[in-house]
Amino acid sequence: MHSTAEFIADTYALGPGPWTMTPVTRGALGQIWKLSAPGNANGTGTSWAVKELLFGCDERQVGREAALRNASEQLGISSPRLMPNPDGAYVSQLTPSLGGSYVKLYDWVEGTRADPSEPEMLSWCGRTLALLHRAGEGAAAGAPSDWYEQCPQEADWEQLHKETQRAGMPWADALGRFIATSAAELARYVTPSGPGGLVTSHLDMQPQNVLVGPSGPVLLDWDNAGVISAERELARAVYVWAGGNDFHADSARQLVRAYRDAGGPGAVKGLESFSMLFATDLNFVYVQAECAVDPTVTAAQRAFGSDRVVASLRSLPGLAAVARLAEAIEGPA
Repeated sequence: MHSTAEFIADTYALGPGPWTMTPVTRGALGQIWKLSAPGNANGTGTSWAVKELLFGCDERQVGREAALRNASEQLGISSPRLMPNPDGAYVSQLTPSLGGSYVKLYDWVEGTRADPSEPEMLSWCGRTLALLHRAGEGAAAGAPSDWYEQCPQEADWEQLHKETQRAGMPWADALGRFIATSAAELARYVTPSGPGGLVTSHLDMQPQNVLVGPSGPVLLDWDNAGVISAERELARAVYVWAGGNDFHADSARQLVRAYRDAGGPGAVKGLESFSMLFATDLNFVYVQAECAVDPTVTAAQRAFGSDRVVASLRSLPGLAAVARLAEAIEGPA
């Protein structure tokens, strides 16, 4: 990846190298690389985070990400800078000889993943979400993306199941059982948001997107920034941070209490509040299963999709558990 590293360093005018790129982690939409140069005369090296977008780029969405991330600084929310190139664009494209992918450049952040069992981290999550929601109340324009408001229909699932069977996927039968049971149950609670209570927010607040460094928590991965129901983003955050189906009621209440104390406008009212959670999880399984049998993507991308399907089918929300969580939140915080 040496030539790619040098191309990115030249594009962003990062200075002399030699520059190298090391793979760090792979997400659903992109690969994270660490871009590094050796130490200077004082022995201090330079590092950046590069996100390579594997499925194309929506430049308007990148603009929304940059705007919200930059505005969050005024709220006291720490996050890596998304760096513009010399042309002022927040995304650049590699040359065809280097694969043609779009890339984004961020500050490199050192830290450990947030521990959702720690009360102070739960309070940080609640406060941070409240700050974003309060600031985003007047900034919300348009409607939430279909990703958060809709999910595959029965016919879509049936067609996809047939394709996975034809491809001989080892998890095709498990997918079929999921389609016949949980998918239909969860889909009943996926509905469009009403016109009220919409905010502009992060939309992917989960522990794996928070690093705790010397100066405290740093919120990563603003790629999904956009309009959402405050109530529904709060509900999803509580489910994820409190432990999922095996949630800890005290953790859920800790997060909600911090959110309320910071003036957050959302309130969980029952299973309907978890529509975003159900929609995103159903859509994720669907698109990863699609990717796993797509002959037009790379073998690595198909393997990633297959692995994600297996992992997701083991950890999807259960209606009974989510109902208990909703009841716990609605009680005293």
